[in-house]
Amino acid sequence: MHSHEVMKEVLKKTSAKQIAADMGLSLSLIYKWAEPPDGESGASSPLERVGQMIRITRDPQLAQWVCEQAGGFFIRNPHLLPPTRPLIPITNDIVQEFADMLATIAVSSSDNVITKEEARNIRRRWEELKTVTEGFVTAAESGTFTPPVEPKADGKADGKPAVKPVERR
Repeated sequence: MHSHEVMKEVLKKTSAKQIAADMGLSLSLIYKWAEPPDGESGASSPLERVGQMIRITRDPQLAQWVCEQAGGFFIRNPHLLPPTRPLIPITNDIVQEFADMLATIAVSSSDNVITKEEARNIRRRWEELKTVTEGFVTAAESGTFTPPVEPKADGKADGKPAVKPVERR
């Protein structure tokens, strides 16, 4: 979605007059942000500026700060997993990341105090767990873990799984 489209959606829910008043800007400028750029106005939206800063600096702290302003957090999109990667090792990776996070919490809390440094370590482990899990979910949604299709004699897929699915009780 383009920044002007985001602004157009925002202005359906929030008063442009209120935004202009609170920011000390003209109403016309706020509406200009919701229009496709024409190349001549020079009214680059704040969203475009933030995006430009992120692209220039390549520093995810900017995105993290924006997410925090909205009451959330930033998770970088995972690298796409190759379609042939087996499911069990990837599942084990998530379990291991979770275990590592729990171990970090256990060590940090063993003295009934969590220092700022320990809190940073817990946060780092948590972010890593979220990233690994997001990679798994994205791969699952893209069909990475579906059984391979068995080729017919002519080399084309016949739609049947090459591996018989495991029956679950």
